[in-house]
Order: sequence, then C-alpha cells, then structure tokens
Amino acid sequence: MGKKPNRAHRAAKQRARQGGSDFWITHGGVGARSPEQAAQALAAAALETAKGETAERFATELAGPDSLTAELEHGAHLAGQHVITRVFENGWLPADIHEAARRRVDEFAVSYVTDVLAAYLEPYPAATIDDTWHDQLEAAGVRVWWSTAQPHLSQWAGKQLLTPVEALTAVIQALALLLRLPKLELIRPLPGTVRRSAADTPHRVDDKALTRVRGLLAKAESTSFPEEAEALSAKAQELMTKYAIDRVLVEARAVAADLPGARRIWLDTPYVDAKALLVEVVTHANRCRAIFSDWGFTTVVGDEPDLDAVELLVTSLLVQATRAMIAGADPDPRDAHSRTRSFRKSFLLAYATRIGERLAEANEATIAESAEPEHLLPVLASHQAKVDKAFDSLFPAVAPKRTTIGSAAGWDAGRAAADRAQLQPR
Repeated sequence: MGKKPNRAHRAAKQRARQGGSDFWITHGGVGARSPEQAAQALAAAALETAKGETAERFATELAGPDSLTAELEHGAHLAGQHVITRVFENGWLPADIHEAARRRVDEFAVSYVTDVLAAYLEPYPAATIDDTWHDQLEAAGVRVWWSTAQPHLSQWAGKQLLTPVEALTAVIQALALLLRLPKLELIRPLPGTVRRSAADTPHRVDDKALTRVRGLLAKAESTSFPEEAEALSAKAQELMTKYAIDRVLVEARAVAADLPGARRIWLDTPYVDAKALLVEVVTHANRCRAIFSDWGFTTVVGDEPDLDAVELLVTSLLVQATRAMIAGADPDPRDAHSRTRSFRKSFLLAYATRIGERLAEANEATIAESAEPEHLLPVLASHQAKVDKAFDSLFPAVAPKRTTIGSAAGWDAGRAAADRAQLQPR
C-alpha cells in the first residue's frame, strides 16, 4: 500500500520540476534506457528549442548529476547524424552550415556542429567527396580529432571544459539550429555520389591570372589614395573580362564546354541587403546570375572561373566600400548624419549602383577592343543563355526585392566613393 503513493509522489515531483509538462513522459527523455530513446528525446528537445523553449531546461532533466550516461552519448551521436543527413540532402553545404551556426548560436554549439559534420563524412572515401566539400571542410577546420574507440560527447565536453548540463545544452542548441535550416537547392553532389573522371573536372581560373588579380585588389584595399584604388580595381575587372573572353572563345570551338555551376556567398550584417546589391552588380558584370536569401547569403550561378572572379571582386569591393564609408564620415560630432544607419545603407546602395555602371562600361570597352568583336558577341550571348537556363532550373520562381534610399547625403557620398573604387586586377 505504501509503495504506490510513493511512486505517485515521485512522479508528481518530476512533473513539477518539468514545469507541469508531460513532454518527457511522451518522449521518454528522463532515464532513457536505450540510445534510440535518448536520441528521440534529444531530437524532441531540439524541436521544442527551435520553437522558442530554453535548451538548458531540457538539458537539466536529461543530464545525470555527475556524468553523461552511455545511452545519452550514443543517443547524441544518433540524433546528430540523423539531422545532419537531412540537412545535407536539403542542399546545405559545410560552409553554409558553419556560417549559419556562427551567426545564430554560441561558440560551444558551433564547435559541436563542426564535429557532427566531421563524424558524418568520416566513413566516406575522399575520392567520393566533391572538391567544393573538401575546400570548405578544410577552411572550417572540420576533422575527426577524437578517439573513435570512445564516445565523442564526453571527449568533446572535456575538451570544452563543460559540465554534463552545459554540454547537453550545447547539443540541443546545435540540433535546434539544424532543424530550423530550410530546404535549399542542391548545387553540389552529396558525399558518396562523386565519380571522378578527367571530363568531370571544371576549368578553373589560371593561377597566374588569379595571382595578378589578387595582387591588384590587395593594393586597392591597402592604398590610402582613392584614385589609385580606383585604377587598380578597374584594372582587375579588365583582366578578368579579358580572361573570360579568351575562355568563352576557346569553349565555343570545343566539343563540350563546361556546364554552369553555383556558389553561395555569405554576407555579414549590418546592411546585408545593400551588400547583396553589390554582389548582384558584380555578378551581372561577370556573366553570372544571383539571388539573395533572407538567411544572409547570395547564390551565384555561372561558370566556375567566373564564380572565382565574382568572389574575388566582391570581397575586395566590400573592404573598399567599408573603408570609404568610415573615412567619409563627417568628423564634426555635431553633424551625426554620416554615422546613422540611413546614411550608411544609402551609401552602400549608391556605391553598389555606381560600381555596376562602371563595370558595365569597362566590359563594353574591353569587348570593343577585342580581336574578334563580331564573333565574340554571339558567343557571349550563347554563354549567357546557358547560365540563364541553369539559373531558371534552380530558381524557377524569383520575386524581385525592393529597397529604399533614406539619405540623400549617403547616396551622394556612396556614388563618389564608387567613382574612386578600383575595379581591375594587375
């Protein structure tokens, strides 16, 4: 007779600690008896966290007083691999996940997401992983650093100096982020599906050409003389255009030219929409197409060498624009218009608009001076048609996005800075 009320009393206390919710009773989170139950509980906790609940609340209920249980450790691995598999199938690349994580969760959750990526890729032979994946994994420092003979979670928690509750909080936050990621277009093949051959290798920008472009843009970013920066940036675009013209003429005579590819360029806050306009005008000048996502990135479609050129020039012009915006601020503290958000956003929008005009002028001049202008125009038109077809297949429904100019002074200052920007590599 006495045991029954005691069990009821303990259950009531547990429900009280859980805020009166039957969540853990439904999902089997407290005292999970198997890794599968623990994985289910962690995934359910992450789903609730993605809806606005506090991850620490669930972590406190799951964690033991002193250490992580074997069921939880294995369950965390199962949940992570299940969720990351779906994320990759939904079109996200390693760099995209890393960029989204560093913008939305703390350093511990970012670290855990990185290890989830490494664990996912560990079984795949390197030859079956796309080159883009290799490059992005290396840039993000993704690697299996832990002993695979032991559970990962306790090794990771020890490395980060986290208590069981803190570790599980990070795990739940990481999983919640991954669950929130929307479906994207699949722009690179998934691991395990790559079958390499010589014909599959896309043409890349010549290393010498890239070195010259980088050198010019580096000088444009470092010089304190606006006119010099303008001349260097213009020269960079001129070289990229000449290289692209030579390439499309060669490809026009080839049996099979490269198919267009796609790449995502992430933009840092603030003024992301204004920076996206800069990406758009650079993209257009380099024979590509672009579309902006509210998650903070622009997807660019085009030939691989043109995508390389876009990334190089966008990165340099963003540096130049930021420096010019800061330098152009009125030093008089009584006139604070140049430090307002409206001024700065208008500055960047004007800067991007004027850069687009200058890039178009540079391209027209370069094409007119080419050796075969009458042959080049139809070749470029055919090339653009391929890019448009690839873009439309990835993004069949594109909605235009409008933005407003809130500061005339910012607009005028931005156009003036764009006139001084360097567009071409040496």
